[in-house]
Amino acid sequence: MLTPNRLKRQLREGDRPLGLFASIPAPVTVEMIGQAGFDFVILDTEHSLVNPETLENMLRAAELAGLTALVRVAAVDARTVVPLLDAGARGIVVANVETPETLEALGEVLRFHPRGRRSMNSGRPGRFGGDDLVDYLARANEAMMLVAMVESRQGVDNIETLLAVPGVDMVLEGAADLSQSLGKPWQTEAPEVTEALDRVHAACRDAGVAYCAIPRSAGRLGHWHERGADAYVLGDERGIAFRALQGRRQEIADGLGGPRHATGEDER
Repeated sequence: MLTPNRLKRQLREGDRPLGLFASIPAPVTVEMIGQAGFDFVILDTEHSLVNPETLENMLRAAELAGLTALVRVAAVDARTVVPLLDAGARGIVVANVETPETLEALGEVLRFHPRGRRSMNSGRPGRFGGDDLVDYLARANEAMMLVAMVESRQGVDNIETLLAVPGVDMVLEGAADLSQSLGKPWQTEAPEVTEALDRVHAACRDAGVAYCAIPRSAGRLGHWHERGADAYVLGDERGIAFRALQGRRQEIADGLGGPRHATGEDER
């Protein structure tokens, strides 16, 4: 059943919610993220392969764990976005937004009349028709979140125009792709990149739109804490799991006196 969007409430109340990208196509990892205490999760379809049935179960897992679940898409297409909403997504994160037309198009498919033209179907959020449809439409319009990722020179240059589009709830930084767009690939803390992100944050503050940072170091976390970022995404579960596995293996190897050489068939 569609309930009020907890992430939107947290942003209004200044709670500084913490989120994570989920790229592993498995509901149990989403449930673990929720049980670990995160506030929201962004299920990624831009850089991962996940079938629709699994994605729907990942949305169910988020609901079970008390997570606000958003879904990141590479482009705005009603044939892709509407089924995600009908399956229970609480909002859409669209990657690499550069023009207001992209956000206007997303707003049209994200919300029902009078705020958009989303195709009508109650689906899971409306208890498959068990809820009063007119009431459900109004609640869905309020619950859905429109999130823009700004991750290119053009997106930064157009930030004020992007924020002028009605219905934008949050801007998510994209320092990695932005660094490439600015000619500094993977130099996410290069002055050109940090200055561009500061410009985006300042524009969000002036427009009253929430800004979500992705700090990749303690220094950047301190930077955004001082400037008052509204929310934080702390990476993705693949990277966190890999580093934990790598660190645990190294800890045991060090305790055994150094790395041991595994024996394989090629060493017989």
